[in-house]
Amino acid sequence: MVIATQLCPERLPFLEAMHASLTRQSEPWQAVLVLDGADPALLPAPVAADPRVRVLALPRAVGAACARNLGLGLVETEFVNWMDDDDIVPDGSLAVRLEAFTDELGWVAGYSEDLLPDSSTRLWECPVPPGYHAAGDVVTYWPRPQDTIPIGPTTILARTRLVRAAGGMGGLVQGEDYCAAVTTTCLAPGLLLPVPVYRYRKHAGQMTQSSGYDELELAARRHAHAVGHSLRNVLAARTA
Repeated sequence: MVIATQLCPERLPFLEAMHASLTRQSEPWQAVLVLDGADPALLPAPVAADPRVRVLALPRAVGAACARNLGLGLVETEFVNWMDDDDIVPDGSLAVRLEAFTDELGWVAGYSEDLLPDSSTRLWECPVPPGYHAAGDVVTYWPRPQDTIPIGPTTILARTRLVRAAGGMGGLVQGEDYCAAVTTTCLAPGLLLPVPVYRYRKHAGQMTQSSGYDELELAARRHAHAVGHSLRNVLAARTA
């Protein structure tokens, strides 16, 4: 997996919790932790000492999209997914997705849960229905940019070569993961499992609460929406 972080002091406990959730997975894993202009000395000790975590320290902050793409270049595993430094994965999250893969599938995803400040969870069911989806099907469940995104980007476990072919993260200041989700699912068939595989932490310091987020959100959605639908149309025309 690829995680980008600026090691903000208030988020370091969340980063430790994220790492702890990975250590509870039953499947082997590796992570590329991209320090987006942050000092490696600030890494929590359990994370720094884990040989499964490969640290890429960037000399200056480049933003989440670029940091994640640079981290993708260091991934050596067959499968990859994105994580944020303040989120966690439930026990069995990797196993349930890996076990569902077949040779035909390029990706397997699931539902997401909001992790609330009181540690309770709230299920988020994406608009895409559970089951098999042909290449290009997912983006059809996103009719307008302002509508709910079709699938949780961080719930998608995909073949690494597919994510690279899709271009990784879109070059946006936010909403870059929307691009990654629609391009990946446009290029290959996949499976959506009706089980939660990711926990999205809700807290005052998350990016969605930052100044200017709402003003940029629709513009980011318009770009990602256009990318996904255009890619689907181009591929459909070539097939025809």
